[in-house]
Amino acid sequence: MVKIYAVVLGLGFVSLVIILMGGTLAGNVDKPDRDPNLRIGSTGRALVGVVLGFGMGGMAGEFSPMDFSWPVALLLAIAGAVIGGFWVRYSDRVAADG
Repeated sequence: MVKIYAVVLGLGFVSLVIILMGGTLAGNVDKPDRDPNLRIGSTGRALVGVVLGFGMGGMAGEFSPMDFSWPVALLLAIAGAVIGGFWVRYSDRVAADG
């Protein structure tokens, strides 16, 4: 399962870097319609949060000094995915209000 968590975490990290660097590039060349953050929308940002949360939760569970079994690590990965999705939705709501 470690390989699955590692691949998911890597994909989430790469997508996050693409979103951040693409937004910076779009802002610098005055083409806001090319901003990947705006293109993927709220659902896409939440999906990136879920992917990163799943990968980080799974890796934390697998490499924990408490020596969790793989089902417990999977539960931690699922919890990380849920928390990551909710956190992105919450931050989108806070940013829209302020």
